[in-house]
Amino acid sequence: MKVLLWHVHGSWTTAFVQGRHEYLLPVVTGPDGVRSPDGLGRARTWDWPTSAREVTPEQLREEQPDVVVLQRPRDLELVRAWLGREPGRDLPAVFLEHNAPGPDTGSGAVPETRHPMADQRAIPIAHVTYFNELFYDNGSAPTVVIEHGIVDPGERYTGELARAAVVVNEPVRRGRYTGGDLLPLFADAAPLDVFGMGLAGLHERYGLSPERVALHDDPPQAAMHAELARRRVYVHPVRWTSLGLSLLEAMHLGLPVVGLATTEAVEAVPAEAGVISTRPDRLAQAVRDFVHDPDRARLAGKAARAAALERYGLDRFLADWDALLGEVTR
Repeated sequence: MKVLLWHVHGSWTTAFVQGRHEYLLPVVTGPDGVRSPDGLGRARTWDWPTSAREVTPEQLREEQPDVVVLQRPRDLELVRAWLGREPGRDLPAVFLEHNAPGPDTGSGAVPETRHPMADQRAIPIAHVTYFNELFYDNGSAPTVVIEHGIVDPGERYTGELARAAVVVNEPVRRGRYTGGDLLPLFADAAPLDVFGMGLAGLHERYGLSPERVALHDDPPQAAMHAELARRRVYVHPVRWTSLGLSLLEAMHLGLPVVGLATTEAVEAVPAEAGVISTRPDRLAQAVRDFVHDPDRARLAGKAARAAALERYGLDRFLADWDALLGEVTR
C-alpha cells in the first residue's frame, strides 16, 4: 500500500514509517532552497527506512497513493491541488490529530473546542490519546484512538549524572504551555539539562543561570537518547500537550519520571514509575529525592520502562494503524 503523509511530527512519523507499506513524503522547495511546511520530506535528525520516500508534487501524481493520512486542514487543499482527488471520496483518508485542543486546533475554548473535521462522515479522525478524543467536540465525525508507539531505544539508563533532563521544543515561544516558567523551581532542586528545538533565549526569558541550566539545541535523536540515559531523572513540566513522545522515550530508556498530572500523563505514568502531581512543590521535592537516591531512581525507571513497553509498544501501534488503513481502503 502506498501511504501519502507529510512530515509534520518527526517522532510520531519515525514510528509510523516502520510499518510494511511505502510511505510517500512530499518535498516542496522554495526559491531560496528552503523546504516548505507543505513538503519537508524525510527527517534529518531521525533514522527512517528507505520505504519512506521523498516525492515532489509532480511525482506524486504518477505514484497515485492508495490512502492519505491528513494531519492539518491544509493537507486537504494540497491533495486536491496535486492529485485532483477529493480526500474521503476519491482517495481513502484518515485525519490524524496530534494535538490537544486549544487556540490553534479548532474553534471555541477548551473543552468546547470544535474539531475542524467535526460532523463530516467521510474521513475518520484518529486521535493519539483518549484525552484528546474526550476533550474535542468531534460532532458526528467517526473517531478512533490509536495510542502512540515507540521504536524501543533499549534500556540504557545509567543515571550516572546527578542532574535532571527536560525535553521541550520552542519553550520561549510556547511559554506556559510547555512549562518554561516552572524551570527555575526545578533548577533549584537539581541542575537541569534541557534538550529540544528553539531553545535560544530560554535563560533570559525565565532568569535561569547557565551554571544550573545547560541547553542542548536540536540534537539528533540517537545522541539525545544517549545523553538522557545518563541523567538521574526525567522532568516533564508541560502543562498542555497531547502526550509528549519524549516522555515515552525517556520511559523506554529506563528513566524515572517527575511531571505534571495534566492531559494524558496521568494515564501514561503509573505511580511506581515516578511522581505525577499538580503541586509544583511536590514535584520539586521528588526531583531532589530521585537525584539523591540513585537506587530508588533506578527502580522507578525500571517500572517506567515496563509500563511503556506494555502500553506503547511499536508492534501494537503498527497493527492498530494497519487495521484502520485497511478499513478505510476497503
